[in-house]
Amino acid sequence: QVQLVESGGGLVQAGGSLRLSCAASGRTFSNYAMGWFRQAPGKEREFVAAISWSGGSTRYADSVKGRFTISRDNAKNTVYLQMNSLKSEDTAVYYCAKAPSIVAVTTPALFGSWGPGTQVTVSS
Repeated sequence: QVQLVESGGGLVQAGGSLRLSCAASGRTFSNYAMGWFRQAPGKEREFVAAISWSGGSTRYADSVKGRFTISRDNAKNTVYLQMNSLKSEDTAVYYCAKAPSIVAVTTPALFGSWGPGTQVTVSS
């Protein structure tokens, strides 16, 4: 069973950057693709980015493409989300989760082992 814990959230001004980390426990981390999702108040959880087991394939939501970068370090059991050019609409709780296989998919319902989340607030 993989357990996930996110960190790196905080308050940042519009146009600024943050890097989120998701640390995983367990020796099977590298066997799975991983994803980042976010949920703003009053809205459904939405896909942000996903990365395959090797890091060779990535997928992004249109709203973050060109601004966010997902990466992973399997030796450290960690997946990252570098967020640049942040906008007020990026304000949300950000979650990482484990995909069902090595393939980077985007549907939240397919993911498991959700972390508790980390708050990102972008002030305009």
